[in-house]
Amino acid sequence: QVKLVESGGGLVQPGGSLRLSCAGSGFTFSSYAMNWYRQAPGKERELVAASSSDGGSTNYADSVKGRFTISRDNAKNTVYLQMNSLKPEDTAVYYCNAERKLTKAITLNNYWGQGTQVTVSS
Repeated sequence: QVKLVESGGGLVQPGGSLRLSCAGSGFTFSSYAMNWYRQAPGKERELVAASSSDGGSTNYADSVKGRFTISRDNAKNTVYLQMNSLKPEDTAVYYCNAERKLTKAITLNNYWGQGTQVTVSS
């Protein structure tokens, strides 16, 4: 079965750092773009960071640009999100997503992890 398991969330003070990990199994990890989404209370789920299948291209939400870094190790079937200079508004459940598309409009496969809580508070 396909599985995505996030880890690394927790409580951190403003200005602190966390590194999230997401381990994938049951699919060809290196063929998928990997994304991190987050959902804060009362808000829609938003795309935070994205990585192409080989890690050569990355994209970030404006709100995290310069503070967060997405990376991946295809040999370990793992994607990471390094989060620095954390702010209270970064508090959310963070979700790992694996995506494979035929075209921009046609999704072939789309898998989700269960999420990990990140709380930024003093």
